Amino acid sequence: MDRLWRATVNFAYNSAMFWVLFLLPSIVAAGLSCGRLCLAAVAAARPGPRPEEERDLSCYEAAFLAGGPYRVADLTLISMHRARRLLLAHTGWATVVDPEGRDDLERSVLAAIGPGGQERIATIRSGAAAADAVRALADRLAGAGLAVPDVVRDGVSSSVRAVRGAALLITALGAAALFMPGEASIGRAEMAAWFSLPLVLTLGCLAIARMEIHPYTRWASPDGQALLGGLDAAGDPLTAVAVRGVRAVDDPQVRSALTSGRFAHRSQ
Repeated sequence: MDRLWRATVNFAYNSAMFWVLFLLPSIVAAGLSCGRLCLAAVAAARPGPRPEEERDLSCYEAAFLAGGPYRVADLTLISMHRARRLLLAHTGWATVVDPEGRDDLERSVLAAIGPGGQERIATIRSGAAAADAVRALADRLAGAGLAVPDVVRDGVSSSVRAVRGAALLITALGAAALFMPGEASIGRAEMAAWFSLPLVLTLGCLAIARMEIHPYTRWASPDGQALLGGLDAAGDPLTAVAVRGVRAVDDPQVRSALTSGRFAHRSQ
């Protein structure tokens, strides 16, 4: 193998085709990353377990399926505020009024606030979204066939990142080959055409993934989305928040409190 590589290098150098050594890793990176994305897409397209029976969604379950862990944290904060067990200030701070949580999700919010009884809402959301109560909720929904399993979401996301990285690598290698000193056996236009082939492959895979794989990377599975579509969000303010997010909150001060410092999270 070492002899073959050295022979390839010597041939490319002696024939003024050293740029080929930049093209080869570009082709390999494009092929491997796009193949990985295809495998992840196939895994995402496999049907999950079917729900054993028709069931209704709780507000927390609907919040997770519609917006993920941060939506659940938002709903818990709003529910506690409406019950006057928590005060949400428009400045972005939350103050505990009643330190007793009624369920695991409320207790996770109180734990995120801490013993001081006051904390920034952005910090509370992060802590509550990562709590065991939310993970247990996600596992139950995935086991029921209503949520997309984390392994599928992570596989698709990492594969898309790999294809993006390959596209950047191809661009860098192509630029290095084009501006490399010395004369090549072909013109720069032809050289650019060769590098455009793996680049078009990676960009095409990213475009297809944007259109075809995106539905599988949502929080809800097709069965979960069907249940979400049947919810009546007009009759209950908490259900409206669960389905549509913070924009469904009718109190401008509460909406301002919940949107303060949330620029880092776009799952709402």
